Amino acid sequence: MPIDAAKAVAAQPRTGEITWSHKDVQLYHLGIGAGVPATDPDELRYTLESRLHVLPSFATVAGAGSPGVIGGLSMPGVDVDLARVLHGGQSVRLHRPIPAEGTATATGRIAAVYDKGTAAILVMRTEVADADGPLWTNDAQIFVRGEGGWGGDRGPGTRLEAPAGPPDRTVERPIREDQALLYRLSGDWNPLHADPEFAKLAGFDRPILHGLCTYGMTLKAVVDTLLGGDVTRVRSYTTRFAGVVFPGETLRIRMWRGDGAVRVAVSAVERDDAPVLADTVVDHVRHPHEPS
Repeated sequence: MPIDAAKAVAAQPRTGEITWSHKDVQLYHLGIGAGVPATDPDELRYTLESRLHVLPSFATVAGAGSPGVIGGLSMPGVDVDLARVLHGGQSVRLHRPIPAEGTATATGRIAAVYDKGTAAILVMRTEVADADGPLWTNDAQIFVRGEGGWGGDRGPGTRLEAPAGPPDRTVERPIREDQALLYRLSGDWNPLHADPEFAKLAGFDRPILHGLCTYGMTLKAVVDTLLGGDVTRVRSYTTRFAGVVFPGETLRIRMWRGDGAVRVAVSAVERDDAPVLADTVVDHVRHPHEPS
């Protein structure tokens, strides 16, 4: 079998040093659409090194994503065709704010393998710590088509009940035609997002946007809209990738404010609000004067 679940989970973690600088943070922020308008003070905190705040989703690319999703597909017990791989979901848990530059140790392992019948899901966990202690934990759920059916654990359900009532805020965010080409410079070189021929092999008419680019764009919208632009209030951020996005489209981001959490749903405007991100939650520190 291409996936040996027991071997994959039992494999020794891979550990390596990662480093990043303010330039990496700025490039990531530009890759998720920051900097428009270029002179807006609220945007300069994402783009100007002297004011730089780090959006927590930067954790998914810090150190060029090392050990990274693609690297994890070469772990013992895993031998899959990249054209069959899709990013199914992502969560980031922050232990403290991410510094604008740093050196840290990243430890990556396959935390679980689930059998969904017609597909397998790999949960790839990366824990990152520096000299002062833990920084963040990333969990990437990797969906591998055609690799299920061995009778393994189906895993926990991740679907949430739909938020009640109309959203508290709705914003739209345009995606540049070259957004994927810019975003991939932060370290995700999967040709699915740039090469039309590879995209066709994977079953798409043209290259699609990275799910993690949509993920970052969405968190930025939540932080800017409901969290007063304060990136340090984010505790964790979880989503399920429900559909693809094509460069040049527009994201419609609906937000429901809760007690210490924001529920989010994201869709593609031009395709009749086709779902893009679902079961999305931003847990955050409550502001003393924030409405429930």
